[in-house]
Amino acid sequence: MTSSIWHPFTQHGLQEPIPLVESAQGALLQTAEGPMIDAISSWWVTTHGHCNPRIMAAIAEQAQKLDQVIFAGWTHQPAEDVAAGLRAIMPESLTRVFFSDSGSTCVEVALKMALGYWHARGEQRHRIVVMEHSYHGDTIGTMSVGERGVFNQAYEPLLFDVARIPFPAASAEQETLDALEAFCKQPDTAALIVEPLVLGAGGMLVYSAETLAAMHAICARHGVLFIADEVMTGWGRTGTLLACEQADVVPDILCLSKGLTGGSMPLAVTMASEPIFEAHWSTDRAKMFFHSSSYTANPLACAAASANLAIWREEPVRERIAALAAKQAAWLEKLGQFCHFNNPRQLGTLAALDLKTSGEGGYLDTLAPRLMAFFRERGVLLRPLGNTIYVMPPYCITDDQLAQVWDAIGEAVISF
Repeated sequence: MTSSIWHPFTQHGLQEPIPLVESAQGALLQTAEGPMIDAISSWWVTTHGHCNPRIMAAIAEQAQKLDQVIFAGWTHQPAEDVAAGLRAIMPESLTRVFFSDSGSTCVEVALKMALGYWHARGEQRHRIVVMEHSYHGDTIGTMSVGERGVFNQAYEPLLFDVARIPFPAASAEQETLDALEAFCKQPDTAALIVEPLVLGAGGMLVYSAETLAAMHAICARHGVLFIADEVMTGWGRTGTLLACEQADVVPDILCLSKGLTGGSMPLAVTMASEPIFEAHWSTDRAKMFFHSSSYTANPLACAAASANLAIWREEPVRERIAALAAKQAAWLEKLGQFCHFNNPRQLGTLAALDLKTSGEGGYLDTLAPRLMAFFRERGVLLRPLGNTIYVMPPYCITDDQLAQVWDAIGEAVISF
């Protein structure tokens, strides 16, 4: 099919096939090529399954009432419901809810909140500390706090400087903590931003809850703001509602998106503690928080998010997550009995492994597109990160569907 669409993260010069998806239900995509199991939740967004009846009904009902309205100085009930629902389920100290429309933008909001906080206090703190191999989005600010490399080298003149701490691999936790301590002692350090427990696009790299707790303690000791980017890790992916829960950490600023609407609509929130909000509160209009977009808190997206929150309140979502996590662990162990691969790891509903490669590894390893084609031929949507294969399915995936996914991975481990 001829198309004028410029697809994201796609090199059209390679002329790789782009399947047409016609419909979806649960964990299954219907394509022009046939059914396809969505083993990565359509880029980590779909939690309860595609076209979840409760979420679809909420969107349809809202569409008959209010489609869109300016949110600067106005409000509507779906947004109020989402804010109240988040306050009820998220850490108590995160008292303020700021809406945006994607993971990248909610991280941009978090960075602006952090810098605005120190500016309002009259303190010259502007240094952001980040972790190597991290990914926080593709806007200018989020690229600045993410890993530098082929992803963003063309835009280097636009990016601001940050301080980097090493990834806390099993043998390097203390090195990470020492580096963070040194940066936090500097009077110009404003905030640390991290993906809690697992770095997604960086290769599904997992680190311990103890290290996360220690990083938070260092920030608290030095008065440095702690920003948790839970865009991917939130909504049960790591086994708990938030990954931070496993370290008993409550951030100063929390970024949420992807699963916020169950994956059905683009929506994001940045939740902040009361001191962050109060620093921007003033009778002087020049001191307001200057950020918005045309579709901030879109009513249709908020209706979807409200339905998602109702599902979390009223259905056994945590039990589904625990069951899927156990199955993922069992499949990873079973595969390891018959095949050899590197660095098997599992956290909640996420499971990952690395294949040996003759290339350099990393995102651009030529193994990845060959693996994608291999899985597609077997009716499975997997999108390896270089030589890293990961499985992160919707919580509703059936046992037979999950078996088909892991059978395909087993074939790949032997074949490549």
